[in-house]
Amino acid sequence: MVDILYEDNHVIVAVKPPNMLSQADKTGDTDMLSVLREYIREKYQKPGNVYLGLVHRLGRPVGGLMVFARTSKAASRLSEQMRQHEMGREYLCVAQGETEESFTLTDYIRHDPILNRMVVCEADEKGGQEAILHGRRIAAREGTSLCAIRLETGRKHQIRVQMSNMGHPLWGDNRYGEGIPGQQIALWGYKLTFIHPTTRKKMRFYTLPDGGIWGVYADLLTVPEDTDEREKGKQLHLTPEVIQTFTRYNGRLYVPVDEEEKDDPAGEEADDPEDMDDLTLPLL
Repeated sequence: MVDILYEDNHVIVAVKPPNMLSQADKTGDTDMLSVLREYIREKYQKPGNVYLGLVHRLGRPVGGLMVFARTSKAASRLSEQMRQHEMGREYLCVAQGETEESFTLTDYIRHDPILNRMVVCEADEKGGQEAILHGRRIAAREGTSLCAIRLETGRKHQIRVQMSNMGHPLWGDNRYGEGIPGQQIALWGYKLTFIHPTTRKKMRFYTLPDGGIWGVYADLLTVPEDTDEREKGKQLHLTPEVIQTFTRYNGRLYVPVDEEEKDDPAGEEADDPEDMDDLTLPLL
């Protein structure tokens, strides 16, 4: 069973394990959509087909947060947020080499049918789509960099392609980098924000990777011990050392919760960043 951080009658937020499909394909391997449909069927004793809408995807080797719609209305509204770039998806990655402290990558990428992968191309090439991401290096250790990434566009394999093109492929990436068999790609969807499709409240969720190369940075990325209640989810905690590496991004720096909000099981209400005096957690 996958880890479910939040559910109500309209949405489910869950953590996709690395190497699990987002939805079924011709391999017949286990996928998130089918697992969660079966979970709903059993928990709520629903006969027949169970509706669950796929709003977005994570590549098979990538782990992290996903939101699913339990009604067609929720699916429509969440999909519109995706189209309007109103849904926030942010990632942690470990890249080869030492990246710049902050960077913005703007490329055009397309699918190459011969190589069977995405490639960087010229803006006027057929099938080319603009791809933009923003990143910050949190720390550099053992010939690698721990980076936080915010997508401005959502293209297939975008982070993997653009980081590789920049000269810093992701650790363990066999397709776009120098990964070797047995290595797990170091890319994780750690933050997800969206407007609830019915309550219109801002929802925010965090989850962190562990094991493998992530262990090199384990002291920098931790989950507080007092967040073991499933409905509260795992709140992201960055140590003071990490906080000091961040500067204001687009003129603002965000924190996710204050002491009062920690009691809210959904973490729903968004604080106004302009009212924040004690900045304890930087989010890109």
